[in-house]
Amino acid sequence: MAAIRSVKGLVALVTGGASGLGRATVERLVEQGARVVLLDLPSSPGVQLAKELGERCAFAPADVTSAEEVGDALALTQKEFGRLDLTVNCAGVGIAVKTYNSKKDKVHELEDFQRVINVNLVGTFNVIRLSARLMSQNKPDPDGHRGLVVNTASVAAFEGQVGQAAYSASKGGIVGMTLPIARDLAPLGIRVVTIAPGLFSTPLLAGLPERVRNFLGQQVPFPSRLGHPLEYAHLVQALAENPMVNGEVVRLDGALRMQP
Repeated sequence: MAAIRSVKGLVALVTGGASGLGRATVERLVEQGARVVLLDLPSSPGVQLAKELGERCAFAPADVTSAEEVGDALALTQKEFGRLDLTVNCAGVGIAVKTYNSKKDKVHELEDFQRVINVNLVGTFNVIRLSARLMSQNKPDPDGHRGLVVNTASVAAFEGQVGQAAYSASKGGIVGMTLPIARDLAPLGIRVVTIAPGLFSTPLLAGLPERVRNFLGQQVPFPSRLGHPLEYAHLVQALAENPMVNGEVVRLDGALRMQP
């Protein structure tokens, strides 16, 4: 029987780690005894957060769409902590633009669509491919396990709303590549799992009026509220500790099914 895994002692890389779901994940992993490299843009509060979390956390300033910068972040991971066991992709952007707004006679800018795809989808793949190379160097455990990649999609991948063409396409791409990449990396003992969060209390929603946030929370069947980033982080930990979950997209949404 395979031994129960623990995140204690693991080395993790978390993209978008300075805010929202990524920050909650960084904080939980450090709290649970892991060592973490927090990857985020140079303009983010990543330096301060890593300092606050102490010697088991390091900051890597990087843009996930840059092969060179992500490579540097992984080199830092190896230098500081010796290896990489877990990669969590939380970096992402979102916009709300109609494909064609007839009232304003305005079409969706192609550059905006490409930017969202590039950050959310291409950036995620960039981090996965480079992380896999470093993880493959790990000595396998008795189960043959060498590492785990956790990606972040969204329920918008399945039930995109008005104005979410770019965002839904990017998250749908993450869902679509989860299984083939899991199959690609299975011979190396590397798992790939994607979380599809519903409505979460992140900086994206924090700017909305309280009445709007309450309304959104009431759309969730149960519990009827916005999700907490800590609940996302808790699922990341559970996935890291359960080696049988692989090639799967897990909805974390309180049974929410978005209606048009």
